[in-house]
Amino acid sequence: MSDSDVDPEDFDSTEPEERDVASEAATDHEKFLSMLPHYYRGEVAQANSLMDRLDLTVDWAIAVVTAVLALAFQGGDVTAYLLLIGIVAVSAFLLFDVRRYRIYDATRARVRLLEENVFANTFDPAGTPVDEWRKELGTDLRRPTLKVSYWEALSRRLRRVYFLLYLLLGGAWVFRITLFTPGEPWTETASVSGVPGEIVAGVVAIFFVVVVAVTFWPTGRRARGEFHGEEPGRWKRSE
Repeated sequence: MSDSDVDPEDFDSTEPEERDVASEAATDHEKFLSMLPHYYRGEVAQANSLMDRLDLTVDWAIAVVTAVLALAFQGGDVTAYLLLIGIVAVSAFLLFDVRRYRIYDATRARVRLLEENVFANTFDPAGTPVDEWRKELGTDLRRPTLKVSYWEALSRRLRRVYFLLYLLLGGAWVFRITLFTPGEPWTETASVSGVPGEIVAGVVAIFFVVVVAVTFWPTGRRARGEFHGEEPGRWKRSE
């Protein structure tokens, strides 16, 4: 009797044969290789979806910065601390972005594991870089883990996008409290709701020192989702 002739009422999903139906592909190369492209396409689609979410976060951050810059220099009674509100908003987007980047990197790491150990070996059978890649992949599918630390993800997203946005807002704030209002002392234009301008400037300076330190502090590379360390237009070489 074929599988299609089994009475649905007699089917028991808890039976070992039914529960472990996919394990047959582990030892059957033909079944394994026929299943692999479907899994790979699914992981790539998931990585692309997560990348789209990253791009959407960046788009919103850029839109907010553009709006804040336009409002801050339109004249009238608009105060300089609107630019500080923009910095806070960008920081919120950065926190969302870092979380999404770590999830993206975890998915991209599985894609790269397949590309390095299956597809690369198809084009050039030089062996697999990771001997137990199937075990590692199976373990990660059962218990998914993030592959990149929070601080590395934060540093990378700052270097890629957000550091420039901070520089734009910070430079605009300095210009707004000094050259844009030459008839007023900067300590007055920098003040926020009764907080002296000197204190506000000190807090902003400390914030940017921390941002610069996090952005450029050297960290061990664990992220798998980006190109790194190669000249544009050149193939990576092992030698």
